[in-house]
Amino acid sequence: MQENFSLRPYNTFGVEAKARYFTEVNTIDELKEALIFAKNQNLQLLFLGGGSNILLTKDFDGLAIRLNLRGIFEEIINENEVWVTAKAGENWHEFVMYCLQKNYGGLENLSLIPGNVGTSPMQNIGAYGTEIKDIFVSCDVLDLENLELRTFNLEQCRFGYRDSIFKQEGKGRYVILEVTFKLTQKDHHIKTEYGAIQSELENLGIENPTIQDVSKAVINIRQSKLPDPKEIGNAGSFFKNPTIPLAQFEALKQKFENIQGYPNGDGVKVPAGWLIEQCGWKGKQIGNAASHKLQSLVIINATGSATGKEIFDFSTEIINSVKEKFGIELEREVNII
Repeated sequence: MQENFSLRPYNTFGVEAKARYFTEVNTIDELKEALIFAKNQNLQLLFLGGGSNILLTKDFDGLAIRLNLRGIFEEIINENEVWVTAKAGENWHEFVMYCLQKNYGGLENLSLIPGNVGTSPMQNIGAYGTEIKDIFVSCDVLDLENLELRTFNLEQCRFGYRDSIFKQEGKGRYVILEVTFKLTQKDHHIKTEYGAIQSELENLGIENPTIQDVSKAVINIRQSKLPDPKEIGNAGSFFKNPTIPLAQFEALKQKFENIQGYPNGDGVKVPAGWLIEQCGWKGKQIGNAASHKLQSLVIINATGSATGKEIFDFSTEIINSVKEKFGIELEREVNII
């Protein structure tokens, strides 16, 4: 247990914030010990995984716990299906690469997403036509109210767009310990129709892609337009893509004929990056915070010296700007602490 501990190395924005207490746990027993300590001291809790989806706007007056639970396990279900379980502390991209090396299909479109396995179900991470819910079996969690283990299946997680029970009524009650995914061993479902995957495969001279080829294409695309958090602080996409009613979209199309939209079951999903760019934010910098020059959906710690509050205030300016021009209120995807 360490006191007055800097969390700068544990958030991908690289902002400075201190935790009153900090500990790293490698087992469930160590986690329970830390939780008992926090309860006895009446401390708030902050769980840290890869630190890729949080913005620390101030010092944390509680106990920050870094989950370092590690391990990957496999169960062959039949000649085509395999269930792979990964502990919460496993790096997400390294886990995807592990599965691809085994020729297990289902995760390839989710290559190079930052963070750890344990946080993947929380916001139902997704990219290029695949979401966690598509390959999810279950997750084991620790109930913080009674320190008992529970298992949540697909239905119980109530996955939505960047959403789950763990961001709703279960927020702050459960900590995810491990996640089980159902993957394919041979009859892989290749998804190349989303984003620029098909054109990138053509650039690579690939006509009949394997799951490894799809992963390579996704990695190339992400590296071409998203900044590496190791080089410049960011948390990936800062905002959710908003869904608006069809009538509102049609009205906006009369005024902005180039507006982009993709119908879904709830209305029309409008790319947040397009809205932000139309408001002139792409590459714009205020103080130490900026919108990335290649992807306006990404806010960056431009100088390396930005505070969390600076980045938060910058995001508020973007939200207000988009609402004023389009009448659409963007929602932050990043968790604000």
